[in-house]
Formats: sequence, C-alpha cells, structure tokens
Amino acid sequence: MYKLTFSLIMLFGFIGMSGQDVYQTFKDRRIINAQSVEMLKKYELDVRITHRFGDLVGDNGGFQTFFGLESIADVLTGLEYGVFDDLNIGLYRSKGAGSYPDGKSGLRQLLTGFAKYRVLQQLEENGSPITLTLIGTASISTSPKSENPSNINYFPNTSDRMAFNIQALVAKKFTDGFSLQLNGAYTHRNIVDFDDVNGIISLGVATRVQVTKVFGLIVDVTLPFAENRTTADGYYPSVGAGLEIDTGGHIFQLNLTNSRGIVETDYIPYSTANWGDSEFRLGFTISRVFKI
Repeated sequence: MYKLTFSLIMLFGFIGMSGQDVYQTFKDRRIINAQSVEMLKKYELDVRITHRFGDLVGDNGGFQTFFGLESIADVLTGLEYGVFDDLNIGLYRSKGAGSYPDGKSGLRQLLTGFAKYRVLQQLEENGSPITLTLIGTASISTSPKSENPSNINYFPNTSDRMAFNIQALVAKKFTDGFSLQLNGAYTHRNIVDFDDVNGIISLGVATRVQVTKVFGLIVDVTLPFAENRTTADGYYPSVGAGLEIDTGGHIFQLNLTNSRGIVETDYIPYSTANWGDSEFRLGFTISRVFKI
C-alpha cells in the first residue's frame, strides 16, 4: 500500500498540464468525508452546514424513517476563515455519530478546530506539478461526564475528552474535468474502549469529474489501518459518492456515504456501517463564502 501511494505521488509529479493555469482542483474545501487541498483566499469567511441523515434503505431505513430523513445521524455547523491565501483556520460544532461495532458510542458533542497550510500550489508547466496541503485538527467532547466507567464519556481526566488528527493531502488537476487526491493521516484519541487502540493510520483517495460547468461528480474513500480495524472486526472503509452543484454564489452538495460522523476524529476511527448491508445515508452540504 505504501509503495502504491509513493508511486502515485511520483506519477503526479511527472504528468504536466501543458502550461494551463491551475485553479479549482476541487470546487470545495471538503470533498465528501475528506478535506480537499482547496483554500479560502485571504479575508474570506466560509459559513458551512452539513447534514448526515439515517440509513436510506435496509433494516433501519426505508419508509419507516422516510428513507432516513427523519433520523439525523450527524449535523455540523461551522466557520472557516482565510488568514492568508495559504493559511486557513476553522471551528466546527458537530453532534458526533461514530460508534463501535457493538453499538457503544464514540465521542459526542464535538467542538473541533483546525489549521490548514498549503505548502505547494500546482502551477503552470514550469511550476509545481502538484498541490500539497497539511492539516492539523483537534476535537474536544463537550458531552456530560458519565458515572459509568464502561462508557467512553466517563472521562477520568479532562484530556480524555480530546482527539486529534494530522494529515497530508497531495492533489493534481490533470485536466479541467478530472482531479485526483491522495490523503495520508494519523488519528489519536486520548480515551478508547479497553480493546481498542489510541492511534490509527489511514490512507485515502478522492477524485472529481466535472460533467458540466455546474455539475460535478465526486468520490472519496478512506481506509484505516490498525490491528483491529478490519471488516472481520466490524469496521469498514469510509466511502462516499456525490453530486456537486456550483450555483455561482455557493456550492451545494448531495452525497451518499456509509460514514455517520462528519469530522476526521469521528468518522475515521468509528466507521462501522457497511454499504453491502445497505447502511448508507443521504447527506448534503451548503457553503457560503463572504469577503470581510
């Protein structure tokens, strides 16, 4: 897997774009589950709302929950700000929706902050052939402390409320209609279940195919790598596919994904829903950018 990732990065580096200016590798700063290499410009403020509903079909979906629309899995509200063209910061509030295979919940009521720095920007033929972005994320659970030591929100220490994620994103816009991105990340949770691991390495891939000026197709996949993060243990890759709509004023996105959680500290360690069991859900994101 690591050799494959390195080979793909090298491939990115040796395929040029025939001198075209490179912009909008992706239309938004998030693809579906994964962050993208896109940045806000200096002094831009992005107001974001993301919803994940319940299972669309299957045992927990269908008409009984109006195809998941009556069962909200997670919701995120937040702000992102361009400090500089190459440095963005953000603050989110999300419900939290990840869980263990046995049904125990992950961290809930998450307040998440992040900083995002662009190291390299893909330029013309004689410039950088790729875009490289680094992101650091920290989440803290604001849920009430449980008196039951077997619950994850027992929180013996305040630091046990926290989880962290660091990641590197490498992307290339090959043509106006096709972009590809690789993600490498490390997620650390200060408190986990007794048979779980604190640290998880993950790799991801994402792509965008622009169909028309307004509509684009997006897909992302995130694979966690840890001793007990296999399908036999009840964990599954986070897979999302969606339609991106650019109205000119804002980006509207409709997607399907098996991930219940939205932020990296939630969906990477706690993806236990399986597409094969019809455990996928409808989601949408509305993003509006202001210049301040």
